[in-house]
Amino acid sequence: MSFFSKLRKNDESQLIKQLIAGDQRAFQRVVSAHHNTMLSVARAIVGEAFADEVVQDAWISAIKALPQFEGRSSLKTWLLHIVANGAKTRVRRENRMSSLDDNWESEPADKFDRTGHRYDDVLPWELATPEAILANDQLQTIIEHTFQKLPALQRAALTMYDLEGIEMNEICNILSISSSNVRVLLHRARTTLHHKIEQYQQSEK
Repeated sequence: MSFFSKLRKNDESQLIKQLIAGDQRAFQRVVSAHHNTMLSVARAIVGEAFADEVVQDAWISAIKALPQFEGRSSLKTWLLHIVANGAKTRVRRENRMSSLDDNWESEPADKFDRTGHRYDDVLPWELATPEAILANDQLQTIIEHTFQKLPALQRAALTMYDLEGIEMNEICNILSISSSNVRVLLHRARTTLHHKIEQYQQSEK
């Protein structure tokens, strides 16, 4: 472990002691640092309607469980793991007939690189930049609608890796799945979005 890693770990250990002691400034610091990401993950899994409630429940669970926190992961990863578990439980409760992600383990892991892209993917984007996509209101609507229709774990993986910049090993800990399975989720989500964009581009020709 590097000097800076040890320093961050010591700082976090001190922060956790302050939280356990009921230090309100420490709690506000943690909420400020992590609440928005927790909300983003909850929304990705369970949707807008229940995200706030899931995050509030996660904070309560985290505060109660802090004395047992062993520091095997970062505080951020631990908090997001609690949120993800709560969101997945809420999905199952709200719709007992739907799975979190149908058949998502069916593709061999060796088809993917370490970032979740398939080795044989050829995705010829005709819009040159992300800015070009964002400038097109109709396409934005299509992308948002398609994203919301993705299975919950695909939305979660895409949100954390591509939008929040969370590292692959952290996502594995948060979702309690292997790195190869995260790559499958990312591939399926990206492919679905790509196909919808491609269909739109073809219709505009």
